[in-house]
Amino acid sequence: MTWRIILEVSFFAAVLTALAVPLGLYMAKVFEGERTLLSPLLRPIEGAIYRLAGVNPYAEMSWTRYLGFLLLFNFWGLLVGYLLLRWQNHLPLNPLHLPGVPGALAFNTIVSFVTNTNWQAYSGETTMSYFSQMFVLAVQNFLSAATGLAGAVALARAFARKEKKTLGNVWVDLTRSVLYILLPISVVVALVLVSQGVVQTFHPPVKAVTLEGREQTIPLGPVASQEVIKLLGTNGGGFFNANSAHPFENPNPFTNFVEAMLIIILPAALCFTFGRMIRNMRQGWVIYGVMMFLFLVGAFACCWFEAQGNPLFSRLGFSSGPNLEGKEWRFGAIDSALFAAVTTAVSCGAVDSLHDSFTPLGGLVPLANMLTGEVIFGGIGSGLYGMIAYALLTVFLAGLMVGRSPEFLGKKIEKREVKLSLAVVLVPAFLVLFLSALAVILPAGREGITAAGPHGLSQVLYAFASTANNNGSAFGGLKADLPFYLWTTALAMLLGRFLPLAAVLALAGSLVEKKTIPPSPGTFPTTGWLFAVLLVGVIVIVGALTFFPGLALGPILEQLLLSRGRLF
Repeated sequence: MTWRIILEVSFFAAVLTALAVPLGLYMAKVFEGERTLLSPLLRPIEGAIYRLAGVNPYAEMSWTRYLGFLLLFNFWGLLVGYLLLRWQNHLPLNPLHLPGVPGALAFNTIVSFVTNTNWQAYSGETTMSYFSQMFVLAVQNFLSAATGLAGAVALARAFARKEKKTLGNVWVDLTRSVLYILLPISVVVALVLVSQGVVQTFHPPVKAVTLEGREQTIPLGPVASQEVIKLLGTNGGGFFNANSAHPFENPNPFTNFVEAMLIIILPAALCFTFGRMIRNMRQGWVIYGVMMFLFLVGAFACCWFEAQGNPLFSRLGFSSGPNLEGKEWRFGAIDSALFAAVTTAVSCGAVDSLHDSFTPLGGLVPLANMLTGEVIFGGIGSGLYGMIAYALLTVFLAGLMVGRSPEFLGKKIEKREVKLSLAVVLVPAFLVLFLSALAVILPAGREGITAAGPHGLSQVLYAFASTANNNGSAFGGLKADLPFYLWTTALAMLLGRFLPLAAVLALAGSLVEKKTIPPSPGTFPTTGWLFAVLLVGVIVIVGALTFFPGLALGPILEQLLLSRGRLF
């Protein structure tokens, strides 16, 4: 079992690296307006979109205009999406004649998809029509991913530019994100998934008679086209309630590997996009190396803990074997644990198993991945700019230790940049702790907790870690459809998405106006192993000091109690 874990996780990391480098370089060409393999086909379409929308693609924007248009774009997406969900009973492609989505649930859902979280307090096949799945949720899967890409690219330009004081054009960045990156990959991989058995149809659910003679309703729908962007855009919301554990979304081990790779490929590739745009590929490799190291630690640990099984069985004299509760037999414990490590290291939230059924320490890994602020690859765009915020804090601390003004990529890091970097890191952490405290204090919050003792605390902590960091996965036991959680998770998703994004663009606006300083003998190098070690230390220490009490009272205490043969 140990060798299988080592080989499987190592193979996954090797394939990821082999794909991420060329894809990252391709994305850099796209955002820098260079000619690519798809340019002859897509350039005319891109130009037509600008003419139709009345956009001047050569008009540069300050950070305030860039942010303002980005927020306005997302606001209109939220408003239109909310109305379409409320009125879905009057819209086509509704073979089950489902009613309009209730107000609080519709708001929670559209906030979830606009913020790239895809937290689901509903069952997709019994709540959403085909129209809502395609024209509301899937559209936001593309647009929320493009929003994250735009934020990361704007920050990269802030470091790269020496004369211009602007960050580019937000409409161009959004258009190219969808047209050149998200759509082409989605079309190709959707065909691969269909070939493996993922359904793609507008037929209504079918009726079948079981061996027991009972009638069963088998839901169908345009799944494959939604499945790809749910993963590629680090969104995570499943067409079906079982998400990627459902055989119509994820039929076999091959598709499971492909889907896990889809989740992580763009956040990983963005490291090399950043390196190419700043003309410093070594810096891109260092950032990628830090992310990969943290990911591998979590992946190996999660697979190991799930392979050990439940210690209660050993105390009863049984051989426990791997922990298969809440997992699909076609994937097994190790593949499911690797998928869990991927989807929480990336702020995706798609699941192929029930995280609530993981061993306490196995469930600790996904929780810890999110509590870093989703910077271990993280969300599409948001993972990169979150890691850069940590990098700025690292050079600031290093500068304090040696008594020099901190610099990063030739830009002086001063008080304003440090404050904005802290906002990126601490806003999600504050939301997690504050809202989790409310949930365990108020009767309305405690009403949704379905487990006693430390596992109940883990359910709450996981829910707000997931929503505030825009992941979207859940332990599964929490009653997320209660009014308290519908409104508090919506608040966590909105603030956790747009406050850090605003801070990042303000940071980019501050950096782009600074002169680039040539390195001197006293400049702290950020492309070596020492910087990488310090960066890992800052991430771990900030996460450990902020959340260790909650983790100790939740999954760690639960593991200790299980080891002693006790249950709540």
